[in-house]
Amino acid sequence: MEKIKMTTPLVEMDGDEMTRILWKMIKEELLEPYIDLNTEYYDLGLEYRNKTNDQVTIDAANATKKYKVAVKCATITPNAARMKEYDLKEMYKSPNGTIRSMLDGTVFRAPIVVKGIEPCVKNWKKPITLARHAYGDVYKNTEMVIPGPGKVELVYTSEDGTEVRELVHNFAGAGVAQGMHNLNDSIESFAKSCFGYALSTKQDLWFSTKDTISKKYDHTFKDIFQEIYEKDCAAKGFRVDPCALYVWRLAVYYAENKEKDPEKLKWWYWKDHPYPEG
Repeated sequence: MEKIKMTTPLVEMDGDEMTRILWKMIKEELLEPYIDLNTEYYDLGLEYRNKTNDQVTIDAANATKKYKVAVKCATITPNAARMKEYDLKEMYKSPNGTIRSMLDGTVFRAPIVVKGIEPCVKNWKKPITLARHAYGDVYKNTEMVIPGPGKVELVYTSEDGTEVRELVHNFAGAGVAQGMHNLNDSIESFAKSCFGYALSTKQDLWFSTKDTISKKYDHTFKDIFQEIYEKDCAAKGFRVDPCALYVWRLAVYYAENKEKDPEKLKWWYWKDHPYPEG
């Protein structure tokens, strides 16, 4: 049997411990017999990351930007115990965080639906995909151990030298602090990816954030999502509120039918069913 030819190289990022063994088995038993593999290999095992001062992670991310397709095995993000175990030069950052930051992409965690492996919630018939912003936040944070009493401030210095200060906390004793950031351009890219993915897979899109508490940071995410949605609706000439449409269909069904099907009293039933049905 003639093997499938690859026209674009696949960026291959090897990982740590058992994933190295599993990935080798997958290649040898499931891929190489049928595909003429063309890969650009990067060893992201912790020992080699230590040897290259983590440059290999950056090289792998740049290769992914070039070829647009990659497979990455699970890797170890070192903690204090791993520092001693692997005799590391430093406590390297998460390879996932480094790669995601460089790609400025969105991570979609989609389930693999397997017949015979049923979900715990029996009436969930369709997959739920989780979208995660892949830039900034805790992956690009700056941390500080506070040794004793004092204050921590958030300071923004503009290009003309103007300073804006916000008190984070007045410490009465030892503690910890961290600073996080994000970029409007990156949040916009995240929003567009989410809208595009939802439309292409015909899945509902639900946005979750704690904007009632985080009135500037999280609220900015919410505002940007809303702005893009409104702008797209304006370009199309109409505004769509799908949830309101589903509830309206349910309400009309309830009002017009004396005998009611319990399944049709769930508003999400009407997502895929017009009213009247026919």
